[in-house]
Amino acid sequence: MSAHTIFDNAPIGSIVAWSDGTPRPPDRHRKKLSAWQNNNSQGHLIRKQGARGAGNVTLSASFTLHEVDFGAGGIIAIRVHRSFSLESTLQFTILARPAIGSVRVFSHAGPGAELAHLAAHRAAAEEWLSRHGYPRAVLEEVTADEVGADVVEGRAA
Repeated sequence: MSAHTIFDNAPIGSIVAWSDGTPRPPDRHRKKLSAWQNNNSQGHLIRKQGARGAGNVTLSASFTLHEVDFGAGGIIAIRVHRSFSLESTLQFTILARPAIGSVRVFSHAGPGAELAHLAAHRAAAEEWLSRHGYPRAVLEEVTADEVGADVVEGRAA
């Protein structure tokens, strides 16, 4: 799938993989493997942002994936996010969609809001929110309309 397809069809909270189509090098080639992993990985879709302009510069629409967290003892030290413009030449695949009835916790309302957590249900989302500091958080339930689009159209997610 193209970046446009992900932007248009993948609901926030989906697991999305990206690839440049090259074969994975052997583990013993650490530098080549590291470079390959940069263009071949997966993450949770946490934000979609439309095209925007600043002065004479226009930035293309894009989406952001949460790839991985690094830390220890329950403390996240580094969070890795990857943003892709709709002009990306990489190929994308939706590996999983959020379950119907699960609840997304967004950092704030409005455009540019970022998914902070995906909970199994509203009570779990409220419990998570009570332990994490998001004073302007917004809860949004995943609906069948978002997730079921591929089933209706006869495609596999």
